[in-house]
Parts: sequence; structure tokens; C-alpha cells
Amino acid sequence: MPSDTLAPPASASTGYRALLRTGQFAALFSSFTLTVAANALAGLALGTLVGRQTGSPFLTAVSMYGATFATVLGALTLMSVADGRRPRRTLLVLHGLSLAGTAAQAVPGLPLVGRFGVLVALGFVQSLGTATRMGLLAEAVPAAGYAPARSLMNIASGGVTVLGCAAGAALLHRLDPQQVLAVAAGLSALSLLVVAAGVRERPIGPVRRPGLRSTWATNALLFADPGRRALLLNLWVPNGLVVGCEALFVSFAPGRAGALLAAASAGMTVGDLVVGRLVGAAVRRRLAFPLRLLLAVPFLLFALRPPTALLVMAVFAAGAGFSATLPLQEQVLALTPERVRGQVQGVESAGRTTCQGIGAALAGGVAQLLGTATAITVLAAASVTVTVLSRPAVARAGGAPGGGGVS
Repeated sequence: MPSDTLAPPASASTGYRALLRTGQFAALFSSFTLTVAANALAGLALGTLVGRQTGSPFLTAVSMYGATFATVLGALTLMSVADGRRPRRTLLVLHGLSLAGTAAQAVPGLPLVGRFGVLVALGFVQSLGTATRMGLLAEAVPAAGYAPARSLMNIASGGVTVLGCAAGAALLHRLDPQQVLAVAAGLSALSLLVVAAGVRERPIGPVRRPGLRSTWATNALLFADPGRRALLLNLWVPNGLVVGCEALFVSFAPGRAGALLAAASAGMTVGDLVVGRLVGAAVRRRLAFPLRLLLAVPFLLFALRPPTALLVMAVFAAGAGFSATLPLQEQVLALTPERVRGQVQGVESAGRTTCQGIGAALAGGVAQLLGTATAITVLAAASVTVTVLSRPAVARAGGAPGGGGVS
């Protein structure tokens, strides 16, 4: 059973301030924001370094975002370590490996092949770290506080990423990329120290031995359940297709791409704030379907090529639709036994990230054939179609008893 010292009582307030006064959550949140900042700096610095070395837009993009594809490797192999006997120790080890990888990228003269090898390893390690952190998070807050906690982390992730990219751009005017990577390594070290000082171990009962067989067994049972399968489909596919739409902003309107991307980020922030903080769990569940539609429908306007102001408003509204992930994540958690919460949340996160990368690649391919405006419209329509067709299965999942199937 989870330690009583970790989880606050169910009657505790679940507002943002109350969550941050919970020591366990505050430590997880702080280490998470430091990790996001380190990743933002490292991605920009590495992209700059590879761009200068190769002059290749493709290799530059892969160096900045290629680690997201490696997250699926964690989901398919060792994700069960997130639910091991000592998750705090696991998280410390993974933070240490992430620190070592970031520090390796700062080494001058590291061959390009070596850099991409380290990048893949970092994506793998970070996917396991996310799963372990989410498993600890589910124990650190009451059930009613899970959505506000994820909402706060989403808001922080978006804000810190923007600030990290801005800080990285400023630092690159004064420092070379390797020095900026060293700064990122310093932030990773701070994140590790926060975990060491603020996160307590979660002693649990006997568990299966983590490893490849355990990961595959749990994943097989996870996807065998129709309810969880429908929920994961809706967390991954509509989201990934809409990210593909956003990936075409630069090609669609180079001069307006900044405004469109800013509108999308602002919409995400507002949506997470309202749905995660101001709306109760029952209302969140009722809003899940309309929010999934809101995620994609505004992008259908791109087919008409309306004025920029209307497009900005449409993209802002669509950004708010990303908050549909919160009620869906709550339902996934409700259907998941405590002993495998970390792995299941890690699989959800890795799949969502991977589908976003696939969505961006798919969008680029469709745009190459049909043009950007048509590609955005096609991907948005596909997102709406998946949402509508899967609605009955998601509704049935909402009525399923907790924990069904995965053991």
C-alpha cells in the first residue's frame, strides 16, 4: 500500500497553492520545471550546433525534436521500472543518466553520430523518467487533485519552454552552443538535487520484477481492454494530427507563423487553467468530447484563407481544446490499478509524444502533395473524424469499473 506520509487526505484543498504547499508535489513540480528548462536550452543549443556543422534543415530539426521518437522505445521495453519497489531511487538514477547525456553533448568535438546516439539515449531515459515521476505524482496528490496537478504542470511546461527558448537565444549571442549545453547540464544537476532533497521513497508491497517481459505483459493487457484502448486513441491521434497542423504554420504563412504559434500556446495555457483549476471532475468529463472537437474544428477555416486576425482567434480556440487531455487522463488513471500507474501513464505520455512527431511528419508529406492550406484542413478533418467515431467507445470506458484488466 502507498505510504500515508506521501498522499494528502482526500479532503485537502486541491487548488494550485495548496498543491504547491504539499512538499512531495512541490519537489516533483520543481524538478519537472528545471528539467523542462534544461531540455529547452539543450534543444536550441544542439539544433544550432548541428545546423552550423551540417547546414541541413532536416538534421537540425531532428537534433531538436528527434528525442521524442525515442520515447516509444521506453514504452516498448523497460517502462515497468516506473512501478518498481523504489521509484525515488529509480528517478534519481534516470536523472543522473540524463545529466550525463546532456553533459556529453557539451563536449567539444563530439562526432555527429555520437551526438545523435546520445540524443536517442536521452529520449529513452526521459520517457522512463516521465513515467516514474507520474507514478509518484499519482501518490502525492488526492484523486481530486490529479487533474489540477497535471494542469499546473502543463501550464508550467509551456511557460518554461517559451522562457527557456528565449533565454537560450540570448545566451547563444554571448556563448557558443557547447557552453549553453553546459548551462543545461547545470539545470539538470539542480533537478537531480531537488529530487534527492525533496522526494521521499514510496515503499510498496511485492511487485513483479521490472523488465522487458513485465513491460510487454502489462502493455498487452493495457491494450486488450477496449475502454483504455479508446481513451488512449483519443489522447494520441486527434492531438497528434492537430500538432501536425501547427507544424505547417511556417510553411503556410512565414510572416504570421509567430503570431499563430503564440496564439496556440496562449490557448493551451488558458484551457489548462480553466479546465484543470476552475471546473469540477464531473463537468470536465462532460466537456471532454466538445473539447476534442474544439481541438480540430477551428483549423477547418484554413481552407478559406481568412484574414490573419480570424486565424489567430481560431488557433487560440483550438489551443484551448488541448485541455481535453485532462479528463481523459483522469479516466485512464481511474481504470488503472495502483501497482502499474507509472507504466500506464508513461505509455500514455510516450504514445502522445510519438504521435505528435508522426503528425508533424505526416503533415509535411501531405503538404508536399496538396499544399499547406489543404493539408491543414485534411488533418483537422481526420482529427474530427477519429473523435466522432470513437465517442461511443469512450463513453463506455467512462462507465467501466476502476482498474479493469491490468494487473
